Amino acid sequence: MPVQQPTPGLISLTYIIYGLHFFSAFTGILSPAFVLTAFLTGWPSIIAVIVSYVKRGDAAGTYLESHFSWLIRTFWFALLWLLLSIAIALTFFGLPLAFFMLIVTGGWVLYRIARGVLRLMAEQAMPMPAR
Repeated sequence: MPVQQPTPGLISLTYIIYGLHFFSAFTGILSPAFVLTAFLTGWPSIIAVIVSYVKRGDAAGTYLESHFSWLIRTFWFALLWLLLSIAIALTFFGLPLAFFMLIVTGGWVLYRIARGVLRLMAEQAMPMPAR
């Protein structure tokens, strides 16, 4: 099945969504908040994930479809790791592990944003798991 070309407006919107996610995550570096918590609770990131859900259908059949799925999966998996970290932190001995998990997941979020933007700039789809 041939891949369609996305509209310039949809490409710009995808850059904006990545920018919103990056802005939220970056505020965690610049403030006492962790990258992960800033990414998940920042309004720019929440707006970005909602827009990703709304516009994913418009990107169907283009390389951007994988970018929208990539961003949505990044958000939900980051939330899952945050919740697991909180559960582990509830035990006294789990605090160091939970702290480590938060740091690693924050780095993972930044990596996924950077990798996505680089592939978007190259007009390439994101690798996605088989359904």
